[in-house]
Amino acid sequence: MTAHMSTHKPKKIFFTLDTLANAGTEKSVLDILSHFSDGTNVTVIYFFRGDDLKEAYEKAGIPLRYEPISGRFPLLKGVLRLRKILKAEKPDMVVSSILRANLISRVACWLTGTKLVGTFVSDSYSDLRKSSFSIKRKLGFYFYYRLDRLTAGIPVGWISNSQCIRESNCQYLGIATGKVEVIYRGRNPEKFRVKENRLLPGQFRFVYVGRMLETKGVGELLEAFAITAQEFPFASLDMYGKGNYESKAKEKISRLGINEKVRMHGLVPNGWEKHYEADCFVFPSWYEGFSGSVVEAMMVGIPIIASDIPMNLEAVTPDVNALVFKVRDAHDLAEQMKKAIRDYDTMCRMAKQAREEALKRFDIKVIAAQYENYLHRHIAGA
Repeated sequence: MTAHMSTHKPKKIFFTLDTLANAGTEKSVLDILSHFSDGTNVTVIYFFRGDDLKEAYEKAGIPLRYEPISGRFPLLKGVLRLRKILKAEKPDMVVSSILRANLISRVACWLTGTKLVGTFVSDSYSDLRKSSFSIKRKLGFYFYYRLDRLTAGIPVGWISNSQCIRESNCQYLGIATGKVEVIYRGRNPEKFRVKENRLLPGQFRFVYVGRMLETKGVGELLEAFAITAQEFPFASLDMYGKGNYESKAKEKISRLGINEKVRMHGLVPNGWEKHYEADCFVFPSWYEGFSGSVVEAMMVGIPIIASDIPMNLEAVTPDVNALVFKVRDAHDLAEQMKKAIRDYDTMCRMAKQAREEALKRFDIKVIAAQYENYLHRHIAGA
C-alpha cells in the first residue's frame, strides 16, 4: 500500500463482496485497495464461492475473510454472520459492492449502527438490461429490486464509477444525486508499456477481450466482422474470455462462414496484454458500469472501436481518440471496422491521444486517493 495520506490512527474499513471472481468490480477493488495509504487498514469479506482473484489479493497484502454461505435463506445467514463480525470488530466503516453483498451489508450495518458506503458499479435497472432477461429471471430481478430500493436509504454515502450510472441508479432507487460521488475506475500506468502500432503485411488483427455474453455485443461483433471480411479477406478476429454465449458464438461463426478467420481462445490471465498482439480493439457492449476494458485499451494505446453507450462515452471521445458505433447495430460496427482498416494512420493518431487521456484521468494512484479521501470524510462525519 502507498502512503499518500497521513493520519495518526489508521481507520479500519471492511469491504464486502459477493465473491472474488475474476470480474470488473472485484479487480477494481483490488487495484484501488492496493494503492491505499497506511492511514487505512482494510479487510475484504466475501460470502459466496468464487475465488479466482484470491492469490492476487493475498499477493497485494490485502487481508481476506471468507464467510461461506450456502443453502436456504442466504441473505439472512449473511446478515447474521456479518452482524456478529461488526459487533466484535467495530470497524469505522463498511464499503459494499455487488447486489447480495450490498443487501447483507445494509441490514447488518443498520442493526449495528456501523457506517456504510454503497457503490454503483453497473446500470442495474436499465430497460436494455431488463429486455435481455428471461421471464424467470425477471421475477427474481423484481424481487431483488424491491429489496434494493427498500434498503437504499441506509448508506451514508455512495460511490459511482460513472456519471450515467449515478443518474440511472439514483432514479430507480430514489437516492438524491448529491449523495453520490463519481470516482472512475483506474489502472496502474506502470503496467502498460506504449504499444507500437504498425501493420504487418497482408493482415489486420481485430481483438475482443471480455466476457462471452450476449449483452457484451458478441453476436453483433461476429456479424460485423463477417461483413468486414467480405471486403477485407485478410482481416482476422481474436476473442478472449468465457461466458454462456460461447456455444452460440461458435454456431454463429460456423453459420457466417468465418471459422478460419475467428479464433476463440477462452479466458486468459491479464487479457489486456493481448492488445499488444493486435491492431484494433473492439468493445461492442450493450451496457457497462464504467468499462475497465476500455481504460486498459487506452492505457496500451491500441486503436479502439466502442459502442456509443454513455458509459463508454465518459472514457472516449468519438473521432478524437476512438471510433464509435450505434450500439447493437452490426452494420454500423462493420462500417467502423472497415474505416479502421482503410485509414489506419488516423486510428494510430487517435490511439496516441487515448493513451494521453487515460494517463491524465485514470491513473490508479489518483483514483485510490480520491476513493480513500471520500471514505475518510464520511468517517469523520462530513
